[in-house]
Amino acid sequence: MTITDIENVATAAAQPSVPRRIRLKRPTWFGGAVGICGLITLWWILAAAGVAGGTIPTPWVVVSTMFDDGWSLYGPNFTVTASGALQGFLWGNLLAITLAVLVVLIPPIEGLATQLAILSYCTPLLALGPIILVVFGGRTPTIFLAAMYCFFTTMVGTLAGLRSADKTSLDLVAAYGGGRWQKFTKVQLVSALPSTFAALKIAAPSAVLGAILGEYLGGVDSGIGVALTAAQTSYNVPRTWGMAIAAALLAGLGYAVVAAIARLVTPWTSAPGAQK
Repeated sequence: MTITDIENVATAAAQPSVPRRIRLKRPTWFGGAVGICGLITLWWILAAAGVAGGTIPTPWVVVSTMFDDGWSLYGPNFTVTASGALQGFLWGNLLAITLAVLVVLIPPIEGLATQLAILSYCTPLLALGPIILVVFGGRTPTIFLAAMYCFFTTMVGTLAGLRSADKTSLDLVAAYGGGRWQKFTKVQLVSALPSTFAALKIAAPSAVLGAILGEYLGGVDSGIGVALTAAQTSYNVPRTWGMAIAAALLAGLGYAVVAAIARLVTPWTSAPGAQK
């Protein structure tokens, strides 16, 4: 090392070091909170500006009306709709996952299963609802529509997940003498979990939508859909908005519950760097 090199090192050491910028990592809920605040602000502006002939109440009016109506109105209707949505969610997803598994284990039925899925997606379900109401009556249309709104999304997501299994892992199981069932249980089932739960998170709000539409068809005397119809008929605009918020909260609750279960069952998908 020459004298010049030593002088350069000494000069660099004498200069004050520039501190690195500390990048603060935003929490995952930050974006959602900003979006909700933006929607509420826009809602308030539209209400204050008298848009749509002044039929848009302010958030404060809606919230105060919800508190005035209380649990006596929202509690029973919320519970009934949640029950119908949950039953439809379970039945629809059970059928969808079962059919996706059968397609993987028995490839010749893929054409029939695909046609069935497309048919369920393209058929106007509101046209089937009255038929189900006439034949079965009661809350069957609520459960039926909730199930049908879940079916296509979950079947496609599960099937895509089952087919995304690592080929090397499948070959390794085959090299050790494993058959189709061993490949399915050891590799494909695990590979399908992230895609399946992603589909289930979408299916949860869809089940709520299907349940509310089923209540709109009639034949029942309680539920968010029934309360919405009654509020619209009586021109109680704040209550109508309140019921819509209750429906949104129920859909959000379903999404959050499925997301929490997904974190427990597939923790590797939420680990740092998992999305990279």
